[in-house]
Amino acid sequence: MKIRGRAWTFGDDVNTDDIIPARYLSMTDPAALAAHCMEDADPAFASKVRPGDLIVAGSNFGCGSSREHAPIAIRGAGVGAVIAASFARIFYRNAFNTGLPIFECAEAAGRIGAGDEVEIDTRTGGIRNVTRDETYATSPIPPFMEDLVRAGGLMAYLRERIASGRAPREGR
Repeated sequence: MKIRGRAWTFGDDVNTDDIIPARYLSMTDPAALAAHCMEDADPAFASKVRPGDLIVAGSNFGCGSSREHAPIAIRGAGVGAVIAASFARIFYRNAFNTGLPIFECAEAAGRIGAGDEVEIDTRTGGIRNVTRDETYATSPIPPFMEDLVRAGGLMAYLRERIASGRAPREGR
């Protein structure tokens, strides 16, 4: 799968309150959350982000509380993927569980600028900065996690498996 979009850049330690402020946590609809995505970090983000655009950030992206609202808001805003130097562990898991592809690549995070056109090949882990004609390598998304992303998250994946008669077996 290929993801291509314009880069929105943020720094280190972007926490879940920066991604979706706590005052909106009573919302559960992805579109409603998307309207407030990154609101405190960049008030124009939600109105200007386009489907497929990418968030590029420094280290420890998604730190803070373990709320699933953060990756849901990002995905609801149409963001195609997040590239960061590193991710908070719980955000990493919540991202895949909600169907948001993320890529850890310090080189890309340090070189991609705001507005750069970027393309990601999820199967090879190749990240290409089209604007600067540079490429960066990261690990591809593992096949199972790619299935989660393709399905739209863990719950959608499990619903598909159950509907097809391929439900996961107990003990595996």
